[in-house]
Amino acid sequence: MQNREDIFNILRDALVELFETNPASITLDSNLYQDLEIDSIDAIDLIDHIKRQTGKKISAEDFKSVRTVGDVVEAVFRLVNTAA
Repeated sequence: MQNREDIFNILRDALVELFETNPASITLDSNLYQDLEIDSIDAIDLIDHIKRQTGKKISAEDFKSVRTVGDVVEAVFRLVNTAA
């Protein structure tokens, strides 16, 4: 999982699996909180899922700055590629 497309696909699958989100509603521009109705508890679950998939943990501080699915993709991309 090194390119942005792979990260997006894994993230989309996680949102569908964890939160029963409609896959068609998940785009890079989707706002996690407004469009996908992710709350703070869901965000923690998502951080944990990302950690299990990548072996790397996004800090809660870094996750506070993300708003869209694209922001999460970028954060994970930076995380897995700088730590590699």
